[in-house]
Amino acid sequence: MLEIRDLHAWHGAAQALFGVSLTVRADELVVLQGLNGAGKSTLLQAIMGMGPRVQGGIRYQNESIVALPSHQRALRGLGYVPEDRRLFTALTVRQNLVIAARTDVARRLDEVLQLFPALKTMLGRSAAHMSGGEQQMLAIARTLMTGPSLLLLDEPCEGIAPVLVESIRDALLSLKGQGMAMLVAEQNGILAERADRVITLTAQTPLRT
Repeated sequence: MLEIRDLHAWHGAAQALFGVSLTVRADELVVLQGLNGAGKSTLLQAIMGMGPRVQGGIRYQNESIVALPSHQRALRGLGYVPEDRRLFTALTVRQNLVIAARTDVARRLDEVLQLFPALKTMLGRSAAHMSGGEQQMLAIARTLMTGPSLLLLDEPCEGIAPVLVESIRDALLSLKGQGMAMLVAEQNGILAERADRVITLTAQTPLRT
């Protein structure tokens, strides 16, 4: 499904990734671990075509996507949930969800509300008036409204209340059970024990798996 080969990435003149190679197969949950600065977020951004300048191979569904802008990668089925969530905080929960859907709005809305039932009682609430964990659920749900076949998640359970961590973990594992492929960057090990593979990214060291 996703194949990264000998990927290097730079933020300006600073090199952040050094020869990274990995694969994510259909239905797999792959967890990226590593210390701060190892390049986990940079790798997800590079896959999505956002931010760093890259050199190397990125193939998705047997097609090179290196030259594609991020919105074209999203149209091909990549869904990205960044660590900062990037919600439309002036909009309601419902508006954040509906604005992301391209087709089958009612069906997709029903599916994400089944996955995150806590959002059902918040549909009229401004995203600005949600807790961090509630915003994270909304960020994941909004990305799911686009109908992705591979989810890229950057620290989905970091810095939020334990009870909401459990809800998010269970929702992601439910998605895995439904066949959703995921590449998740995390430091806290919440999903690692249920992952098909765990890859440790080391700063300034080529990685091949």
